Amino acid sequence: MRIIENVASKRFDPQLRDIELPLTGTYHPAGFRVDIATNSRHVLEAAEESWGACRLEFDCEPLEFRVVTAPGRELAPPPVFRMQRHLLSVVSDAGNHAIVDPHSWFAAAWVSENTAADHAWFRWFFLESVAYLLLAQRYVVPVHAACVARRGAGVLMCGKSGAGKSTLSFACARAGWTYLGDDSTCLLAESNERLAIGRPHHARFRDDGPALFPELGGLSTSVRPNGKLSLEVPMAAFPEIRIASRCRIESLVLLDRQSGGRPRRERVLGGEAVDYMLGELPTYGSEVDAMHERTLRRLQSLSAWRICYESLDQGLRLLQEILPA
Repeated sequence: MRIIENVASKRFDPQLRDIELPLTGTYHPAGFRVDIATNSRHVLEAAEESWGACRLEFDCEPLEFRVVTAPGRELAPPPVFRMQRHLLSVVSDAGNHAIVDPHSWFAAAWVSENTAADHAWFRWFFLESVAYLLLAQRYVVPVHAACVARRGAGVLMCGKSGAGKSTLSFACARAGWTYLGDDSTCLLAESNERLAIGRPHHARFRDDGPALFPELGGLSTSVRPNGKLSLEVPMAAFPEIRIASRCRIESLVLLDRQSGGRPRRERVLGGEAVDYMLGELPTYGSEVDAMHERTLRRLQSLSAWRICYESLDQGLRLLQEILPA
């Protein structure tokens, strides 16, 4: 009798399903664990830049992220993000794309070597985007807001692009406040503690940053992947500034940086600030959207203010009046 060899061992793998990914690393975006497997050292270097200073803070199921790189000279164009039911896709082109499955807590990306080698681009469009997209399905509510704290009391500052979230949060940090983040903050989902989770290890400024803060002089700006000029600075460069990864939110602020007019602060309903932040959130489906809204609605009983200002000094003074020393 002729013995048939095991055909499974001879199968070819055109989908790269079983490609070897020998490089691994564990990181903690927003304090949650993500395990990365890849065949490129650039991927782990980029993850280290994003989350190397972050530590595990929440004991939850780890997120699995596999990143496959392949030869390719072209840098990925800006991707398109799409979602149907619970599946998300991130597509730049045939050689640069990702899939995200929140139900299995898994994501995979295929990118060119040149895309992975451009750490800023890869971090912005694939690495950080995918990680925070997944976390937003279950554990956090991402809000477009800066966060600072004074004597442990946290302030969420939201407003239109250009309202001064980044510069005002850094000005507060220089004035002795605790810095949690300049543009993006996460709220711990379904938490009665109103817990904000920051990204305190980096600060990003527009090209006018050195004119406002002399200590940034000599640092060069670059074009961010979103097309804006930006200066990314590690907060470790400012050891005198206090940072924290989380705090309890006690106040909400709507920033209105106007040209002319009298600088002032005025009370608003907490629901107005919450509605503003909800209006900037994308939809992820009824179940996740409801979780996001429940979490944010817990903030609407807080004191809330609108700050109208023009100069950085005016904005800082008005904030200090809300939370005096």
